[in-house]
Amino acid sequence: MTGTLAAATTARRDVVPDGPHARTVITIASMGFFLITLDISIVNVALAKIRAELGGGTTGQQWVIDGYTLVFAALLLFAGNLSDRVGAKRALALGIVIFTLTSAACAAAPSAALLIAARCAQGAGAAVMLPASMALIREAFPDPDRRARALGIWAVGGAVAGLLGQPLGGLLTTYDWRWVFTINLPVCVGMLAFLGVVARSPTRSAPFDYAGQVLAVVGLSTLVYGLIDGGHAGFTSPLVLLALAVAVLALTGFVLVQSRVAHPMMPLDLFRAHGFRLALPVGFAFMVGNFGNVFVVSIYLQQHLGLSPWHAGLVFLPSAFFAIAGNLASGPITNRFGARVPVVVGLSGMVIGLVALAITTPLGLPLLTAACVIPIGAGGSLAMPSVTSVVLEGVPAEQAGTASAVFNTFRQVGGAVAIAVFGALIANPDHIDRGLRLSLGSAALLLLLAALNSLRIRPRADDAGSAAP
Repeated sequence: MTGTLAAATTARRDVVPDGPHARTVITIASMGFFLITLDISIVNVALAKIRAELGGGTTGQQWVIDGYTLVFAALLLFAGNLSDRVGAKRALALGIVIFTLTSAACAAAPSAALLIAARCAQGAGAAVMLPASMALIREAFPDPDRRARALGIWAVGGAVAGLLGQPLGGLLTTYDWRWVFTINLPVCVGMLAFLGVVARSPTRSAPFDYAGQVLAVVGLSTLVYGLIDGGHAGFTSPLVLLALAVAVLALTGFVLVQSRVAHPMMPLDLFRAHGFRLALPVGFAFMVGNFGNVFVVSIYLQQHLGLSPWHAGLVFLPSAFFAIAGNLASGPITNRFGARVPVVVGLSGMVIGLVALAITTPLGLPLLTAACVIPIGAGGSLAMPSVTSVVLEGVPAEQAGTASAVFNTFRQVGGAVAIAVFGALIANPDHIDRGLRLSLGSAALLLLLAALNSLRIRPRADDAGSAAP
């Protein structure tokens, strides 16, 4: 008995205390993730009214969404490097200011062109905010167990945004579509007020990698543009082929530059960390399964089964509630069993849900479809905070911003690939059932491979800071 008490006392002493203002940090980071996610979903339901007032046609509607996504994905690597160099707190403040000003510009936009330009700039603010918020969590919660719980709470911000996005957007749009952007302003002001009490973050001083920065931005922007436009114009379009060719050349050049310069923006040593390497395909596969599922099933419910946007959104409501629960459960489960268990179990749940969707959705029963998307939301929310903790544990603290940016870049590219490829598969109304099954089946297979690969995730004691090949 005495030995047990002594062991428990030792265990308690081994816990690293949270940094100053840790609760404030997780509040700010969660609010930031909420805004970043909300501004993807809340705008969708306002597109019809935006087009009626500002014009721009179908292409204009698409780029109100895609402009945000394109710039967000293209600047993530740059933003992560910026966070490490100037400090996570300062970078997050800059991202919030950009997001505030561009949200106001979106709300005041007098034309479709200016709205699209403001949305692109808003994506830049979101890109700066995301890796900085994750790096700030890394600083505030040096203890891995406490950090795992904090990341679960942080992920709830995104889950709540996914839950509220469409119904809140619909409510605000009944008054004025501009309110879907104005609602960001008080949240941004609150984040800046909270951030004022947070301690200054450490910085990493090194010469600026100009060639790497330019090649990364060019490569990622042309890659995401090619994927987005390929979903609309087809992958044989000359402009799409040109964009993808430029992306391949620029990203190849980027890797070569990173391997040769003395102070690279993305040190390739990051990829020596075992857990970091395993986390990247998980992030990619998750977005293919999650975004791909919502995208193709939403289109199928509305265009093939005739549901209204409101009723189609309700089909995903139970999944969103379970996603919140999964995010909150992820930290305690990670602390009890390690990251491997929630990641493998969560991805397996997504596989089961996608296979069930592929079988049952063509039956035309919305309630059955709603039941099938539950394991996708619950499984994904269980896995992602855990795999994010693997990303942050496996790299030095001063590279947390860069590591989180690389991870989120893989996620964003996965989402763009899903929408582009799956959109092409279901484009023909005469073969939409087959396209739906093929899309969901492909996502399930990719997630299954990611789950099997995740069995290689090591216990935390073996992986933290590991540089083993």
